[in-house]
Amino acid sequence: MQKTSLVLHTGARSVNREQVAQVATPNRTQTWVPIPHARLLDGVQGCLERAGLSVVNEAHGLTGDGCRYFGLLQVAHADASDFGLVVGLRNSHDKTFPAGLVLGAAIFVCDNLSFSGEVKLARKHTAHVERDLPQLIERAIGKLGDLRRTQDERFASYRQHELTDANAHDLIVRSLDGGVVPVTRLPLVLQEWREPRHPEFRKDRTAWRLFNAFTEALKGNLDMLPRRTQALHGLLDAACGLTVNRN
Repeated sequence: MQKTSLVLHTGARSVNREQVAQVATPNRTQTWVPIPHARLLDGVQGCLERAGLSVVNEAHGLTGDGCRYFGLLQVAHADASDFGLVVGLRNSHDKTFPAGLVLGAAIFVCDNLSFSGEVKLARKHTAHVERDLPQLIERAIGKLGDLRRTQDERFASYRQHELTDANAHDLIVRSLDGGVVPVTRLPLVLQEWREPRHPEFRKDRTAWRLFNAFTEALKGNLDMLPRRTQALHGLLDAACGLTVNRN
């Protein structure tokens, strides 16, 4: 299997599992029950292994005070040529977002990430989240098989759908309305569409080339990446005639 180095880009410092486990978990209150970062990580990996799925690569990050955790687990995908399935984890001890998983893909050649679906565990850190956590994780991981099939079909369609410059420029403008990219990133999307930095994307003017132009420009904000890349899939799915709800 081809293997890539998962990169957190910016937004969190890179750490190892031991450092994740060392982060202290705040005391619970009557209405808020924080989950230890390491418990979420271990629970997800254990669930993957019980499902017969192996983690072949991983990356972990913490914000400065350790209150926010981000993790990436690349799952074995033996027949993938240029992308692999990724489970993204996030958790907070400062109430900024609930514990959750995002399911998506990592593009091997450029370490770009895109997420197709998100599962918020128990929606919030509620009183019963610790009790319910194993079942919630099992339910989320159960969606991996469907996601793999969806990604295979989606990316095949992107590669086959040709775009003119006018088509691409229209989609880039529409991406602002869809919340895919902030206006400050538009010049980078255009640059990557016109002159991709990676030779693999220079061969054809397709939705696949535009997709990777967007994901290159979206590197850097882990908080926003799941929502933005889900919006990106919606934009390009519609352009390619993929009308089935894939999230």
